[in-house]
Amino acid sequence: MTVTTLPNATLDDALAEARKSYIARNPGSFARHTEACAAMPGGNTRTVIFNAPFPLAIARGEGCRLWDVDGHEYIDLLGEYTAGLFGHSHPVIRAAIDRALDGGINLAGHNVFEAKLARLVCDRFPSVDLVRFTNSGTEANLMALATATAVTKRRKIMVFDGGYHGGVFYFAGGGLPINVPHDFVVAPYNDIAGTGALIAAHGPALAAILVEPMQGSSGCIPADREFLQMLRDEATRHGAILIFDEVMTSRLSPGGLQQALGIIPDMTTLGKYIGGGMSFGAFGGRSDLMAIYDPRRPDAMPHAGTFNNNVLTMSAGIAAMGEIFTPDAATALTRRGDALRERLNALCRAQAAPMQFTGIGSLLTIHMTARPIRRAADAAAANQDLKELFFFDMLERGIYLARRGMMALMLPIGDAECDRFVEAVGEFIASRRSLMRGIE
Repeated sequence: MTVTTLPNATLDDALAEARKSYIARNPGSFARHTEACAAMPGGNTRTVIFNAPFPLAIARGEGCRLWDVDGHEYIDLLGEYTAGLFGHSHPVIRAAIDRALDGGINLAGHNVFEAKLARLVCDRFPSVDLVRFTNSGTEANLMALATATAVTKRRKIMVFDGGYHGGVFYFAGGGLPINVPHDFVVAPYNDIAGTGALIAAHGPALAAILVEPMQGSSGCIPADREFLQMLRDEATRHGAILIFDEVMTSRLSPGGLQQALGIIPDMTTLGKYIGGGMSFGAFGGRSDLMAIYDPRRPDAMPHAGTFNNNVLTMSAGIAAMGEIFTPDAATALTRRGDALRERLNALCRAQAAPMQFTGIGSLLTIHMTARPIRRAADAAAANQDLKELFFFDMLERGIYLARRGMMALMLPIGDAECDRFVEAVGEFIASRRSLMRGIE
């Protein structure tokens, strides 16, 4: 497939043509979207997977490949926004689910799987002495903050501009009306002086500092180690609970970014891939903090959730963390992702293209600017129209990624898929170079 830009075409022209081509190529997805709009607002029940003019309808997946309802095949570089680490229908995970199904699904009691998965999680992540399960990362963060406010008897929560901690924790641009109504203090990410000043002002009232060691949704923006160490020191100084949201970043070393950086929070929230692709979340931390949920205590706090220990997730998680995503596998995947990102950035520099790929290991995002990306505002200031054009061009080349430019490598992604993506990026630069003039 060849994409060309007419000599005098503008970026608006090219984007309009790309959308027109997308519509023509995907009549089945359009029909599905039209039908869905009759039962769901905008035909959608998960905002992040929508894109204009309408989203693709995915019919099936196998390994690291996807097929849409119109029969197009894609290399899946999105990896279900980090949850699809194991590829589609991994045989070991499928066998574990089948075994769980054979024993009954809803057992209304403690089952034989949950303690095994809990042990695997506690052994992997340095901050987690004890753990409790939820059904999503959103729930995990809700419970972690509930723990912090209950233990400290304080109400203020420090979060960071551009942060995302689940469906009721959006902090791009400072926050949204649907957010849980905690008393939030929104601090500048990767800004030691600015954040330090806010901590000095609010420290005695802070129950928790909730931070992603790398902001995922805002564009795979890693935190400086010095910034995270300052948060660790200041949380200790003021008696606040430091919470690392490692829902995404826990895959970036055998024990998450906390292990890789050597900075240990008081609590950690987890989700996504750890349940083997099933609905999953977890929150854990120091024994003294988690002990408030011990039902043997007369003053125990309740933590409900019908599906917290559902057998499908527990069984799949044991297979995922115990057999497949071993420490060696985590290390190898991080190396593969780092090597791919370095190749892509070297290509952009060699071609003098105003593009870059940020991230760590198997998580990366493209930004249409050559300027440094250190916080969400930097990413937002990049050229968003060129990024959308990149999205449509990649789809035409058989590469599936997020509209916002995010990618999360699956374990089945190999050299051939990485080579094809680098080639596709080179083709994009060559065919769209005239549209990049003036972009810094």
